[in-house]
Amino acid sequence: MKIQHALTAAALVALSGLAQAQVDPLHVRSWAASCAACHGTDGRAQPGMISLAGVPKEVTVQKMLDFKAGRVPAATIMHQLAKGYSDEQIAAIAGYFAAQKN
Repeated sequence: MKIQHALTAAALVALSGLAQAQVDPLHVRSWAASCAACHGTDGRAQPGMISLAGVPKEVTVQKMLDFKAGRVPAATIMHQLAKGYSDEQIAAIAGYFAAQKN
């Protein structure tokens, strides 16, 4: 059931005005899965790490864009990871995590 809700949320993000091209919800879930090593499954991190589940989409998008542009120094590899995604992909991933319960 959780996956169905997540896919529905991702589909809504893909259809929003932020995404010019239609994004496959399975791609969004796949992109978000790459975050699990540090931020936990579905964005629910272990103690000591930053959870992404339930964080407002706008907050995550801004942080990722700041890492991508080098406006925020990263003590981790976030600046490198952020550069690997388009702005539309970042918005879709942020929407996926915002839809998860923390």
